[in-house]
Amino acid sequence: MSMSKIQAELKAPKGQFNSFGKYKYRSCEDIVESVKPVLAQYDYHLTMSDDVVAVLDRVYVKATCRVMDGDLLIAESTAFARESLIKKGMDDSQITGTASSYARKYALNGLFAIDDTKDADTDEHKVQSTKKEPVELDPTITLKFESCQSLDELKELWQLLTPVDRNKYAADKNKAKDRLS
Repeated sequence: MSMSKIQAELKAPKGQFNSFGKYKYRSCEDIVESVKPVLAQYDYHLTMSDDVVAVLDRVYVKATCRVMDGDLLIAESTAFARESLIKKGMDDSQITGTASSYARKYALNGLFAIDDTKDADTDEHKVQSTKKEPVELDPTITLKFESCQSLDELKELWQLLTPVDRNKYAADKNKAKDRLS
């Protein structure tokens, strides 16, 4: 059985609702509950594990999700989430648990090809929902991306842009990167 068939069969609805932000979203638990019956059809099972990784003064939770056929690894995906230094109203174990759930959700997204870019708990959703009118692009900047002759030149151009301009010209950068790679 191929992962592509499992990914095609999987339907993971957004079973949670954020009443403050007024949006639906999909939790790690929603994905796990949706994928278990699909995997069971093929006698596969899902394992999830976490490792705590320290990088300088920050702590990350590395989640690894695996599809297994007995002891045989079929597919694997990992994702990282950083623990917040301060989270009002939460003790340390809750902060770690939140980071674990977040990392596991994104490892599952990678493993099962679930696209969360339009979910309200992502940065992409913030960008999409805050757009009020079409963004005007400066054709000279677009031309600069099209004229890049190397990945180093592309990187230099990208570093010159402001964060706002990086959002506006991300598609141009990606086109140039694909062309130069």
